[in-house]
Amino acid sequence: MGTDSFKVGERVFSSRLLVGTGKYRDLTETRLAVEASGAEVVTVAVRRSNIGQSADEPSLLDVIRPDDYTILPNTAGCFSTEEAVRTCRLARELLDGHDLVKLEVLGDEKTLFPDVAATLEAAELLVRDGFQVMVYTSDDPIIARHLEESGCVAVMPLAAPIGSGLGIRNPYNLLEIIDNAGVPVIVDAGVGTASDAAVAMELGCDAVLMNTAIAAASHPVLMASAMKKGVEAGREAFLAGRMPRKRYASASSPVDGTFFQA
Repeated sequence: MGTDSFKVGERVFSSRLLVGTGKYRDLTETRLAVEASGAEVVTVAVRRSNIGQSADEPSLLDVIRPDDYTILPNTAGCFSTEEAVRTCRLARELLDGHDLVKLEVLGDEKTLFPDVAATLEAAELLVRDGFQVMVYTSDDPIIARHLEESGCVAVMPLAAPIGSGLGIRNPYNLLEIIDNAGVPVIVDAGVGTASDAAVAMELGCDAVLMNTAIAAASHPVLMASAMKKGVEAGREAFLAGRMPRKRYASASSPVDGTFFQA
């Protein structure tokens, strides 16, 4: 298949699996799962993880080192434009000017669906402030288009609610976003197992981001390895092009044209 990389802003990545760092038992399990995933991009919830805010406590960056991974600070837990923008600016300060961020502005505490109006407002502010914004959003193709037009470097539609593990609920909306996007489309939220990741990639998504599907598995490190393979298999299947669906079977070894026809 050769080199199959994708570009987000000015950064190029080979692994199409992006992973989070929340919900693990400890930092050792976090490190082992991230290593098993093969991910190059690791997202970090700035409001929930210590990346330098508390100098006297263990830092996530001690095990997920910026020299080894692209750290993607995110605004998980933010429910307003102001909170999200402030969190991104804090991350930039803590990470020595790092400008790549994952924006999410939530609108509901139960479902964690995005507040798309606040998300668009925050995206516009952050882009003007020099950030490269990867943005979590609904699977609405029109909103995805507006976010791209605002200057976001990747759109990240949910496949299902965050942490639900329900898999891809609306592939047709995702296809519409993929077909019309000029920036990477990365499925974010809802993946539950490796087959879900493969389906996302078979649809033509550029990558998949996940956290709970790995961290909440009975064996997170093994699941991280499975997710790596699922993403790779789905990408190869997309590039290969599946056979057309048919109403009726056709023989794998047809009789027509053989030497021993009756």
